[in-house]
Amino acid sequence: MRELRFDPIRNRWVIISTERARRPSDYTVANNQTNTIDKNAIACPFCEGSEDKTPPEIFAIRRNQSKPNSPGWRVRVVPNKYPALQIEDGAFRYATGIFDVVSGAGAHEVIIETPDHNKGLGDLDVDWITDVLISFRERIKDLFLDPRLRYVLIFKNHKAQAGASIAHTHSQLIATPMVPPVLKQELTVCRENYRSKERCLICDLIKQEIEFGKRIAYETDDYIIWAPFASSFPFETWILPKKHLYNYALLNDDGLSKLAYTLKLNLLSLKLLLNDPPYNFVLHTSPPKFTRPGHPEHWDSIEFDYHWHIEIIPRLTTIAGFELGAGFYINPTPPEVATEYLRDAINSYAGKTQEKKISLDR
Repeated sequence: MRELRFDPIRNRWVIISTERARRPSDYTVANNQTNTIDKNAIACPFCEGSEDKTPPEIFAIRRNQSKPNSPGWRVRVVPNKYPALQIEDGAFRYATGIFDVVSGAGAHEVIIETPDHNKGLGDLDVDWITDVLISFRERIKDLFLDPRLRYVLIFKNHKAQAGASIAHTHSQLIATPMVPPVLKQELTVCRENYRSKERCLICDLIKQEIEFGKRIAYETDDYIIWAPFASSFPFETWILPKKHLYNYALLNDDGLSKLAYTLKLNLLSLKLLLNDPPYNFVLHTSPPKFTRPGHPEHWDSIEFDYHWHIEIIPRLTTIAGFELGAGFYINPTPPEVATEYLRDAINSYAGKTQEKKISLDR
């Protein structure tokens, strides 16, 4: 039967078309983007040796104490050459008639995840992915020092169909002078739930979903890979920390290493099942805690009510007129079905590597 399911975190309804459930092989996505370099073309600006083709780096994790803006790096963070927002702009607000305007103060950065042009994020080893996650943490911490900035969103567009303009694997960061609407909705729902129940909504969700079991694709002592009850998209997954923590930037290196292994399993399972699909990856963490002028209540209980997480959304279906007009999403693969496939793919990979034992023994 078809179902309308309500998402209590994002506060929206999703249509799950259970009668036309689709298998992974039913999703055909043209892989029209390749990472292979054409030797006759201009070198990729994100490859090692092309450091002069990007703006000067903001942050990097380097090998052998190599010099900034030179070869010898593992992960490199640079300003976006064509920024949506930039740090040099002033911070002010004004109105033009009934329309409100906020100046474009912010930041737009690119996290180049590896010098290797032919590897995706999930193909990197766990230590390397840990360095990528450390780079996320350090940039969030640094940008949160600027009182003009109200939020830092880290995201990844994998392949052109998901919005990537350069094939070389990379993530992006945009810091904004306001909390984005999607995050504000999520933060508000979590805050109101805490005020009513004095419990974290996502902590309750994790406990319930582990007991139910049918939407948990993978579980360790520290993280779960979860297919949301009201998944908006087929094979959508979230990585959730089992221990309550509101701010991703508070994770230590050991926590990031364990996250790196879970993220690797998640990305590899999607690659195996869906022929390396285009996907979007977003990191949802808390805004900075400093008091906002005129809004002393924001975010007074955030360390108790919010729970950071990662959302990974394969781009297998198209958002069309109904979704845009109604605000409903239609998902032709129930999350319980997707979980079965994901679990098999993860177990298949984990069974062939010693990394699982190493991760669980840490």
